Amino acid sequence: MTTRFAQRMERVKPSAIRELLALGAAPDVISFGGGYPDAALFPYEELVAIATASIVENGAVNLQYSVSNGPHELRALVAGRMHGQGTPTDADEVLILHGGQQGLDLIAKLYLDKGDVVITENPTFLGGLLAFNPYEPQYAVVPIDNDGMDMDVLESTLLQYPGAKFIYTIPDFHNPMGVTMSLPRRKRLIELANRFDVMIIEDTPYREIRFEGESLPTLRSLDSEGRVLYLGSFSKILAPGLRLGWAVAAKPLIDKLTLLKLAADTQCSTLNMAIVTLFMRDYDLDGHIAGLRTAYRRKRDLMVQTIRETFPADVTYTIPQGGLFTWVSFRPGFDTAQFMRDVVLPQARVAYVPGATFFPLNEEHHHARVNFSAQSESKLITGMTAWGELLRQRY
Repeated sequence: MTTRFAQRMERVKPSAIRELLALGAAPDVISFGGGYPDAALFPYEELVAIATASIVENGAVNLQYSVSNGPHELRALVAGRMHGQGTPTDADEVLILHGGQQGLDLIAKLYLDKGDVVITENPTFLGGLLAFNPYEPQYAVVPIDNDGMDMDVLESTLLQYPGAKFIYTIPDFHNPMGVTMSLPRRKRLIELANRFDVMIIEDTPYREIRFEGESLPTLRSLDSEGRVLYLGSFSKILAPGLRLGWAVAAKPLIDKLTLLKLAADTQCSTLNMAIVTLFMRDYDLDGHIAGLRTAYRRKRDLMVQTIRETFPADVTYTIPQGGLFTWVSFRPGFDTAQFMRDVVLPQARVAYVPGATFFPLNEEHHHARVNFSAQSESKLITGMTAWGELLRQRY
């Protein structure tokens, strides 16, 4: 049989680390690879009660089709939550999504033609690249440090690519680096976007998992021209298996994204949307998130302490104020993927995500993204210590 795939499939390729992560999924492996929250912290009893009531008491509605943009009550609750955090939002400016990842795909469909320029941080979220790649963009990259995207380089990049379609940024507890964009840089980013007439995609699924420092305003709250499209997620603050997130933008833009969602999947799960609605309405979501913050800060501290005590002295790492990740950097020339494949996985049964895959253009092989949220405290210490011992022997 002759297959005639679309040309865009040339850009849809398995990740170079796919095989490594598959090995890391073995039951005896301590994996720091996925962006997983701690499953022990899911609110099981509450979700069981809500799910049961949603079917028993109102199954005729909650097992039926719903509207493509999400039920009004859920959108209003999301809008109210954002308003309470300093980002005034109307329910009609909210679109309920199958996680933030669907938002990235819909945004790519909405904006990108072949050859269009997308500006990203360097490194950036692999899931963003996977969503954008099928639409065949060009990438222009901007370095990132402990205060976020370098705005001087961004200005130069915008001068070089004045027709760029959008700037993609993860300003809060960046994936993969764990850093947070400073307030002065947030303000300058908005100024530059206004001057060069470019959209901003603010992808911030970790925003509410801040366990240190003061919360900074969203880019959307600083936006006066309707050019910021905000993506949020329930995956990190409730449970990823519910597969629910949201987009917030000016209503004309939300209306276009809703049309694309209708074509893609009609709607999110009516039952799951009902469950999240009832949890937000009748239970203490803020209290639940407070528990997550306490647990994840403790795990962040344990990971940083273990790296400091067991890794070679020239290894550097970020100390995130929230989120799920730290970014570990080794000397140039060291290949974290090869070391994982040949040494750490077979000898210590430990996995992580090699950093090269997060770079849109020129891969850097001497970094690793490490998740501190998913494993128990004892496994975190055991796994990181074993990795550190092998580094001292073979680095």
